[in-house]
This record gives sequence, structure tokens and C-alpha cells, in this order.
Amino acid sequence: MIELKSVGKSFGKIMAVDNISLSTKDGEIFGILGPNGAGKSTIIKMIMNILVPDSGSILFDGRPICEADKDRIGYLPEEKGLYRKVRIDKMLLYFASLKNVDRKIAEKNLDEWLDRLHLSDWKTATPEALSKGMTQKIQFISSILHDPDFIFLDEPFSGLDPVNTDVLRAAIHDLGQMGKTILFSTHNMEIAEKICSRILIINNGHEVISGSLKDIKDRYGRNTVVVEFDGTIDFTALKGLVSKSTRFPRWAEFDLVDGASPQALLRILLDHVTVRKFEVLAPSLHNIFVDLIGNSEVVGPKRVSTIR
Repeated sequence: MIELKSVGKSFGKIMAVDNISLSTKDGEIFGILGPNGAGKSTIIKMIMNILVPDSGSILFDGRPICEADKDRIGYLPEEKGLYRKVRIDKMLLYFASLKNVDRKIAEKNLDEWLDRLHLSDWKTATPEALSKGMTQKIQFISSILHDPDFIFLDEPFSGLDPVNTDVLRAAIHDLGQMGKTILFSTHNMEIAEKICSRILIINNGHEVISGSLKDIKDRYGRNTVVVEFDGTIDFTALKGLVSKSTRFPRWAEFDLVDGASPQALLRILLDHVTVRKFEVLAPSLHNIFVDLIGNSEVVGPKRVSTIR
């Protein structure tokens, strides 16, 4: 388990991370979400002991991380760290040896991951011959080739096209199903919604909200209703029920006010039109994110009056 307690980090007068707490459960996929510059990478670098927190504590299985833990950890940094002129297979096997992985096991794992991520044909190539997306997948393999228990991924989907995004998302999901504890940062809400069990949303280095996806949707989700109909809707009759409506000739989308009942909306609509379809949509994490971040302070690091 990874636990952060009231962690803070500033760079000069810029407060990058301010009083952040989180804890992962064994075998879960935990997402740190936020806009660019929110402090996501800084949090992961502090967990990895690349940066030292100015305040608070970070515990790994209840104690400070130590050198012996590093073989149990996989880390994908946002910055690229491959040797551009070294063959991919030789480079990745070298990285595995640094984690004390048996050579035959490393070769077997490498072939399996290259095949899974559609990179087998590039095994003997060098990174300088690869596209940005292919390089990202190779770097992902380097972070999990030693079969770590804990995996920290900083923007793992950066540079990937939609097809390869799905391939990598499925791989991360399967690692979670195998009992790996995975913490990753992203500003891609759709991916986080598909694979995370819990999330932390941050902005300006501050926590905006954290918890399970279900609890966050129950608390902050909007009731959105899509209606297909024949006839003409009297939109004035919906005052007090609907906060926003998007209108088209034969269908409409309604955002209900807090506490409004979809059934009440349906009753009113049935008095005016023939309803062909009436669907209450589950709130998307994207919409919740936009609402929360849009209502918070301007995106960007916060300045502090003192230097820590």
C-alpha cells in the first residue's frame, strides 16, 4: 500500500502540491487526474523519491520507501529514458537485469509483452527508428518487465493513437486483475473512467475531490435525460425541473436541477408529446471533471508568499 499524508512541495514561490493525502489499496488501479500543470507528475516523482516533499510523509507498506523496495516497483516517467542507438531487446533485457530478473525469465516476458503490444517486428530495432507511440509502449514494457507488485505510470497514454490507447488500457486493466497495485496520472477522463476503481482529482496542487467513481458520480453527477418524441414540447412547462436543454427537431437532452425527478419530467412531457424514448444517462467523469475544474480557480500552479 502507498500512503501520502498531507504532502506538500513547492519550487521557489510556486506551490506545486499542497496538502495532498491519498492511499492505495492492494490490487487496485488508482488514478490521479487533473489538467496540465496541476501537480500530477510532482506527486508521482515524490512517491518514487525523485523529489523530496517539503512537508508531510510518504509510506510504502507502512514505512518509508527503501532501496530494497525498488525491485518491487515499476515506474514509467513522463520523460523518455531510452538509449536511442541501442537495440530494443538488448536494452530491455539490460533494464531487467538491473532489477535482478533471471535472463531466461526476462527473455520470455519480453517476447510476450512485445507480442501483446504489437511490437515483435521491432525487437531488434533501435528507439530512434520508432514513432512516439511505439516508443511509449517500449518504455511501458521497461517499467513492468520485472513483474513488479507496484506500478507507477506518469501519463502512460501520451502520444498513443486510439487503437494503441485501447491496447495499453487493456494491458493495464489486466495487470490490475492480476493483483498489481497501479497508480497512474492522466488528464484523459474516458480512460480513467474505464479502468480506475478510485481517483483523486487535483487542480493548482490542491485536492478537488477523491473517492470511488461510484461515490463521486452519486455526489456530483448531473441527472441528464435524453428524449425522442413526436410533437412540440412546451419548454416553459419544464421551468423548475430543467437547468439546461439541448434541442433538436425530434429529440432533446435535458440537465435536471438538483433534486429534480426524471419521473416528474416524463409526466410533464407525456402531457404534450408522444415519447418514443426516455433515457436517464449516467454522468460521465468528463462532465464531472469539467464542472469541478471549471468552478475552481484558474488552472495553473499557485504562488506562495514564502519560499520553502
